[in-house]
Amino acid sequence: MRDQDKQRLTQAEWNFSQKKRAAPQTGLVYDTMFREGEWVAAGKPVVALLPPQNIKVRAFVPETRVGSIRYGGRVQVMVDGVPAPFVGKVSYISPRAEYTPPVIYSKESRNKLVFMIEAVFDPAVSANLHPGQPVDVEFESK
Repeated sequence: MRDQDKQRLTQAEWNFSQKKRAAPQTGLVYDTMFREGEWVAAGKPVVALLPPQNIKVRAFVPETRVGSIRYGGRVQVMVDGVPAPFVGKVSYISPRAEYTPPVIYSKESRNKLVFMIEAVFDPAVSANLHPGQPVDVEFESK
């Protein structure tokens, strides 16, 4: 092989290597922005990844129950078809109440107040949860 051919081959291999990218970490492909054959501008993401450590469960609890839930408290999440619960911890308790419809505030409608609670899990555990999946949640009481 001539010197000029070796240089062209080296250049072509380098160009090809610049077009391949690897994800910085493993994760679920949450969204695809481009399909095969579409033109992608430099620096644009092609997929959105959801790493296991970012998967969480959101639950809404009644106003009468939120006082007994503590940040860092234990959470058990049950999923249909899975015999053992997923165990995590409370990572967020909303400071704001939300209403379940109808949105009319009165002393009588106070029982319709709910608070959003978020629970996180060890990444090895959360990798087995699927975004949007219906779950049953049990919170540890104080």
